[in-house]
Amino acid sequence: MPELNWKHHTLIQSLLSRGPLSSNEFHKIFEGVTGRNPGAHDKLFNDYLLKINKELSFVQFELRACRNQYNGKVYFGIVNNIEDEQSKFGSKYSVPQIAFYRGIIEAIVQDVTGQGCISNIDALHIRLDSQIPGVSQSESEPQCQDVPAALRNFSMSQKEKALEELVRDKWLSNVDGNIGLGIRSFLDLRSWFRNCEVSSCEVCNEAGVKADLCPNEGCSIRIHNYCLIQKFSQRSAEKVCPGCSNPWPYTVTKAEALDIDNELNEATSKQGPSQRKRGRSSQSDNIGSGSSQSVTLRRSARIG
Repeated sequence: MPELNWKHHTLIQSLLSRGPLSSNEFHKIFEGVTGRNPGAHDKLFNDYLLKINKELSFVQFELRACRNQYNGKVYFGIVNNIEDEQSKFGSKYSVPQIAFYRGIIEAIVQDVTGQGCISNIDALHIRLDSQIPGVSQSESEPQCQDVPAALRNFSMSQKEKALEELVRDKWLSNVDGNIGLGIRSFLDLRSWFRNCEVSSCEVCNEAGVKADLCPNEGCSIRIHNYCLIQKFSQRSAEKVCPGCSNPWPYTVTKAEALDIDNELNEATSKQGPSQRKRGRSSQSDNIGSGSSQSVTLRRSARIG
């Protein structure tokens, strides 16, 4: 990467060694390296990210930002654009562990209530044979003999250990005692969400894994909580569903509106013009397209 200096390399290494960082954490590192605290529209910060991404693209990696749907915070991470699972999870996770992870995220995104999580018990009872092409959970016992032995013999204690590792590595998260997606998954699975037709947020057009549903049961509109704050923060904003026009009861506090406004301005300033055009709103938080990865520049892990 001849065009990058030690400051660029320090920023890259901070994300590779520590994993995804919140915008506040990443900004502090940037300030320590450059002596400048990036504001909402800091050109120097944007230039650094663009130059880093230009060089990382040669090795099919990328620096990306996304929003954690459970707390609304923006995170940065280095992502891997290789599409196969083994290159995304590298050598750390076994085939049964990857199948277990896939089963959990599928159960989470298929939740029609938009809660974005499943119980710990439900997670541990995920059947791994559902991750084998051509084998369904309803098939008879003889047919299930086609399931690899490693998956058939994946015990409950092994699942518990895998769950702990996936939460620790930020692929999954603990959401009030339940299992939700981790920030690495939000960074990593954008293309997977789209390919699996996961319902998207009406405001930002990102996957609505954790989102509020329209009060009208006949309407399929869902909106992230932080997008609702953005949408309804203005006094003149009409609090109705953008799909069915029925009232959408929602009260935004001044503190919420101010906080989300600052973060949205900050996140959108880090997108290039072409990226801002792709989303339905400026809230897509893209720096590129890819996935958050592990501590070295070898091809780590991803599903989507």
